[in-house]
Amino acid sequence: MAAPYVFGRHAPASHVIVHVSDPHLLAGGARLGGVYDVDSTLAVTLQAIRRAQASPSAIVVTGDLADLGEPDAYRRLRAAVEPVATELGCPVVWVAGNHDERPAMREHLFDLDATEQPITGVWDLDGLRLIALDTTVPGWHHGDLDSQQLEWLREQLREPAPHGTLLAMHHPPLPSHLPLFDILELRHQDELADVIRGTDVRGILAGHLHYSSHGTFAGIPVSVASATCYTMNVARPALEVNGMDAAQSFQLAHVHSDTITHTVVPVVEAPTGEYFSAEWAEKMAQLTAEERLEVFSRKRPRGTA
Repeated sequence: MAAPYVFGRHAPASHVIVHVSDPHLLAGGARLGGVYDVDSTLAVTLQAIRRAQASPSAIVVTGDLADLGEPDAYRRLRAAVEPVATELGCPVVWVAGNHDERPAMREHLFDLDATEQPITGVWDLDGLRLIALDTTVPGWHHGDLDSQQLEWLREQLREPAPHGTLLAMHHPPLPSHLPLFDILELRHQDELADVIRGTDVRGILAGHLHYSSHGTFAGIPVSVASATCYTMNVARPALEVNGMDAAQSFQLAHVHSDTITHTVVPVVEAPTGEYFSAEWAEKMAQLTAEERLEVFSRKRPRGTA
């Protein structure tokens, strides 16, 4: 990958996180609901991640990894994603979702004992701390964080990290304009806010909704990635929103010293122009800032190239 160019006021991002969510794989490669070819949409997503050449610090998958929590679904997911992470030179952060089953997930993704213990973890990504929380409630689809996990999180956050902290969880601490998701929202949000307010937490990555959404919680930006399996057709009235086999995407989170951006990357094959390229950027790099403005910013009279 070519060295990053700086044409504006911001230095290149210190870290890039690939944020993927809700693959909902099934054993044997079965179609979700008999309709959605979730293995294929995941494969297309992984190919798009490769093409992005983002040199990520991590691939974070925010839950609902397997639709029914089947061991073979986790094995298939691991076999699909881990080679891509190895190729890109980064770890995979698996986050539990409400469709996941802790025992099978622990055994087949982490090689751990098959217990109901929450699946949490802390990663040091060259000074950026990433903490995975487990908002699942065994036997239920809504989310929650008990006092033990909140106290564990409080302890992790006592000392700030050089580049701050990102939290990754499945259930987003945000309202949804779709009433069905409010039934399955995260419980004990006030308690979570008390733990993270005033700490070095700079952002929260989540999933669950099957559509991209953004907001703030306790003054902290929250970014919800859509799904790789199917998405919600939010162009319909809120009470009539249902799933569709379209608009699958992932996100690229670019971490800067003063901000974090979240870019939705559609996973779609479509005709794309060929005007901008590495060669174009190299030509711009040879110019002064004033020359770049003249070439690229000045409006030309109508009828001229």
